[in-house]
Amino acid sequence: MIYIRGNRHDYDRWQELGNLGWSYQDVLPYFKKSENQQRGTSEFHGVDGALTVSDPLAPSVTSQRFVEAAVALGYERNPDFNGAQQEGAGLYQLTVKEGKRQSTAAAFLLPILDRPNLTVSTGALVTRLLFEGTRTVGVEYLHNETIHQSFVNQEVILSAGALDSPKLLMLSGIGDAEQLRALDIPVVVDLPGVGQNLQDHLHVPVAYQATQELQPAPTSNIVEAGLFLHTEGRLDAAPDLQFFCGPVLWTPPAYPREGPGFSSTACLTQPYSRGSVSLRSASPKDPPLIRMNYLQSESDLQLAFAGLKISRQLLHSSVFDEFRGEEVAPGADVSSDEALQVYIRQGCNTVYHPVGTCKMGTDLMAVVDPELRVHGVEGLRVVDASIMPTITTGNTNAPTIMIGEKAADLIKVAGRVPEQVPLTSAIA
Repeated sequence: MIYIRGNRHDYDRWQELGNLGWSYQDVLPYFKKSENQQRGTSEFHGVDGALTVSDPLAPSVTSQRFVEAAVALGYERNPDFNGAQQEGAGLYQLTVKEGKRQSTAAAFLLPILDRPNLTVSTGALVTRLLFEGTRTVGVEYLHNETIHQSFVNQEVILSAGALDSPKLLMLSGIGDAEQLRALDIPVVVDLPGVGQNLQDHLHVPVAYQATQELQPAPTSNIVEAGLFLHTEGRLDAAPDLQFFCGPVLWTPPAYPREGPGFSSTACLTQPYSRGSVSLRSASPKDPPLIRMNYLQSESDLQLAFAGLKISRQLLHSSVFDEFRGEEVAPGADVSSDEALQVYIRQGCNTVYHPVGTCKMGTDLMAVVDPELRVHGVEGLRVVDASIMPTITTGNTNAPTIMIGEKAADLIKVAGRVPEQVPLTSAIA
């Protein structure tokens, strides 16, 4: 539910990589377009969109103390991570409407289900894309154990996410030719970048038992407070650490603990490590092989180490004295550099932000061009987080919605589709 757009440097970097039209100034209007900002309109925010962005209704006292602790350590107070600057500490804004999570389905799809030009098929598994030569003409999918085929007049839009979009491309003959032939999949186009460049946000928690009950409010998203910072003072780049704080115990599986508690976790916003997604077999029912390669880069390990130490500094602030009990993870006895690095390797976890496996660009490993059209074929675009050439600084929900908004304009221009009559189809 956290609404974070990322940093302006993220999008300017995309453009520097050859993706014209994706600079911060280019994408800001699309963020504003989808947004119904409860604080009102401004240079950075819109109020006419379908997605409600609101402040937490009842943030916990520990979340508010986290912001105070960060300010006491010298970090700025920041009331808007999506405004003039991202750096600093504050409470996260949320995609919450009237106390309930507003997903993209709730915001954008449910209100238009009665449109005559929209058919939604749930419980369906897309098995492959259909081609005539190198032109995409439709999709094949399994529904109620029956194979169906759906054909298009203009384009197929693939939006299956950073794990399943590359899987479906490869099943359809788009990917590394050698790997496809090894699975007896006919090659439509040799694109070695499909499934490569997998990136994700990794986090390392520090958790304390609380000396009193800290039950979060029913409307809490649990992860209420945050902090963005630069560890090396590079203000000409995006922050390299993001912190989450909440009134619960976030502990690795090896550190089970019940009862009240509070935690801070450090997230690597721009990791150097890269993973991959590949096919397990030629069967659409088999999940792909996912290799995250977390902490493959030594610099990622060192940054996680720095983040863990900062979390401890924050939670050791005097503002937590009345709540702070025993350190549950990694534990007060874990203090040496060697022991902390062992804890990082054992206790780190995903923030569930996979991106990058169908990256946008013009180089040999790019999968889609700056208009999100798949290289080497016609009539096929990918529109999801997999097209990000580099991961954004912060939670990836808002940037992915922006990608959808911008893609809608690209599709309408290409198909000369009037704005009031969108061509919409969904298979889930």
